[in-house]
Amino acid sequence: MRIIRRIIFQLLCLLGACCYIPATAQVVLVDNGKTKSRIILSENDQINQISANLFQLFLQRISGCTFPIVKGQNAKKGDIIISSKTPAGVTEDGFSLSTKDGILRISGSGNGTVYGVVTLLEQYLGVDYWGENEYSFNPAKTIELPLIDKIDNPAFRYRQSQCYALREDPVYKLWFRFEEPSEVFAGGMWVHTFDRIMPSDIYGKSHPEYYSFINGERRPGKASQWCLTNPEVFELASQKIDSIFKANPGKNMISVSQNDGNFTNCGCPDCKALDEQEGGPSGSLIHFLNKLAARFPDKEFSTLAYLYTMHPPKHVKPLPNVNIMLCDIDCDREVPLTDNASGQDFMKAMKGWAAISNNIFVWDYGINFDNFVSPFPNFPILQKNIQLFKEHHATMHFSQIGGSKGGDFPEMRAYMVSKLMWNPYQNADSLMRAFMDGYYGAASPYIYQYEKLLEGGLLASKQRLWIYDSPVTHKDGMLNANCRKRYNELFDQAEQAVASDPILLKRVRLSRLPLQYAGLEIARAEGNHDLEEVKANLALFEERTREFNIPTLNERSNPPAEYCKLYTERYLPGKAKNLAKGAKVIWIQEPSGKYKTLGETALTDELFGGTTFVESWIGWEGIDGSFILDLGKETPVSSIESDFLHQLGAWILLPKKVTYSTSSDNKTYQPFGEKSLAEDRSVQVKFVGVKCEAPSPVTTRYIKVEIEGIKTCPSWHYGVGYPAWFFLDEVTVQ
Repeated sequence: MRIIRRIIFQLLCLLGACCYIPATAQVVLVDNGKTKSRIILSENDQINQISANLFQLFLQRISGCTFPIVKGQNAKKGDIIISSKTPAGVTEDGFSLSTKDGILRISGSGNGTVYGVVTLLEQYLGVDYWGENEYSFNPAKTIELPLIDKIDNPAFRYRQSQCYALREDPVYKLWFRFEEPSEVFAGGMWVHTFDRIMPSDIYGKSHPEYYSFINGERRPGKASQWCLTNPEVFELASQKIDSIFKANPGKNMISVSQNDGNFTNCGCPDCKALDEQEGGPSGSLIHFLNKLAARFPDKEFSTLAYLYTMHPPKHVKPLPNVNIMLCDIDCDREVPLTDNASGQDFMKAMKGWAAISNNIFVWDYGINFDNFVSPFPNFPILQKNIQLFKEHHATMHFSQIGGSKGGDFPEMRAYMVSKLMWNPYQNADSLMRAFMDGYYGAASPYIYQYEKLLEGGLLASKQRLWIYDSPVTHKDGMLNANCRKRYNELFDQAEQAVASDPILLKRVRLSRLPLQYAGLEIARAEGNHDLEEVKANLALFEERTREFNIPTLNERSNPPAEYCKLYTERYLPGKAKNLAKGAKVIWIQEPSGKYKTLGETALTDELFGGTTFVESWIGWEGIDGSFILDLGKETPVSSIESDFLHQLGAWILLPKKVTYSTSSDNKTYQPFGEKSLAEDRSVQVKFVGVKCEAPSPVTTRYIKVEIEGIKTCPSWHYGVGYPAWFFLDEVTVQ
């Protein structure tokens, strides 16, 4: 049977190779292992040189022949001409391919000659690129090209995405037709630039009036916004922007955009009046950008329509050289943007901007940023959303898919969005199948079935899918026990199918990591799984993440090794039990919103929360917190410890101080201990225990926990001037 399979495979390969050799050749590049063809640079510029080098590299790999690169020579039959002179109809980054007169001509605008080379290699010479230094091709002793006469233009003039391969493989970026902000934006100024243009640590103390008026006072800081109606701010910003352009000749675009954070716009009387006139905070922003655009009419200014500025103003229209960077950060991802409430709100914003601007940059979010290494089945919506962007005047597009190694199919995500950003009307499922067949080989049918079952499970559950999700959220839906069992069976079959091929087996195991992580997270949250099985799964996850050198589990740079260590310490049962397990909670200063009810059980259930605050954690917003634990009877107590979450991105900061006291009658309390916590500005997600110990056991029934919060986000934080949270998930008494 193996011999028959091998023969069939060889025949298929032969047939695949033959499909690139036309019956009537227009251009012969290699004839029986020999070539006389040259690559001629019509213009000796950098892009043409890169195009020539790329074509030369792969032609050599396919045929074994070396194609000399020459400059400005007359072409003869069989030669290849690379030129920046394009025929009519070629737009930015587009290209023309022609084999008329026996000469292969590749011409392009912008990066078009590079993309023309890539298209030739893909469509006519059978080269496919999958990931970091991962590609395939069919060796050939003869290379002939048919009659080609085509023009191909991208749907978007700028296309940006993410994948770890971009950092280590320069060919990958070229092949996937991606661009980077440094190529377009002067001085690297492409997003969240207010503090870079006018640093608060330079102007904040001497000129607090340059910054946002929030909740009764000026709040200068790295995360604060500008007072956009202050004429001095405009003049200073203009001077700095002018100097940036002069220092970056050839760059004509810059981002002048709000710092990261929500609701942090200036509320001074002048800004407030203008925003009320325009129906929202985008009003003062567009007025400011239009003034810049008028002062520098030969430059292009990009600004954010993000969070509090997402919706367009009622009256003022952006000038043509104002680029609107519209972000759908608040949208759920289980269905296209047209089909749920969060998406429909974004659609309202997009339609509004499209009515007043033809210069829109859409920033789309496509992965779970709190849990990179977690299933995120949003593939069915990628094409539909990209089509929507194109149809609503988007000319630039960033698909932020969080392509971390070990994440949810980062290689396939980048492959598919790169194809769809060039042409949104390709068949997305065909793209997925093509990638899986090429990347996973014989394992492809099983992984395809896994992905489709996952997608169906999500829709059937009717649960949201959002960019700060947790696998635990889906433990009764697409990640329920029966589903996970079937998913693992499919991955077992996938591994078996490629067991004899180390490269393909590695790819399958790498793609399995999100499913393994999801199982660990659900086991952590449920606390009722077979302990030895959980330990074995944790050990395998640690082994695989170390083997594949997985850098982080989330955008906060938490590495897998740290996660595995914490898992053992926090989530696996230890020898000592919590004396407060199941204790009654009596609120003094109750948690905010929904957390009151959750806290009545979650604070003493011996289950510790993870890096995502959406499960297990109990939060207080902008206030102090306090409560009493009733142990039910007099109990000797040696230590009391509360476990807090540090997650700056969600406005969750550590409290200032924690105080413990004890009582036998719930009337008179005696001090047990207190601790103050230092300010922590690190972006990593952390779990911080606040523990106090008694010199000797104290017999008590009631324990009072008092927590002094930060209350207001400081100037350096994204939420400057607004209420800060603190989150607690477990009080451990021993």
